[in-house]
Amino acid sequence: MISPKRLIELARKWQRMASAKRRRILHPRSLVADKGHFVVYTTNEKRFMVPLEYLSQNVFIELLRMSEEEFGLPTHGAITLP
Repeated sequence: MISPKRLIELARKWQRMASAKRRRILHPRSLVADKGHFVVYTTNEKRFMVPLEYLSQNVFIELLRMSEEEFGLPTHGAITLP
């Protein structure tokens, strides 16, 4: 498991990288994800489209691991993030 200090450091790096590329996690207007994106939901049921390239970022991988620990793997339905 990654330490909280390291997780915060990775999150800040991820935010800087995203803002430098002028890319953000977008709240979509349509029900279908745009090309090169996938959809995740938060625990309060907000829907976000996330670029596929974020799957190569350590902070996002750790977020998916935390989600798996808390909610389990989805057998049907959407990915939910804490």
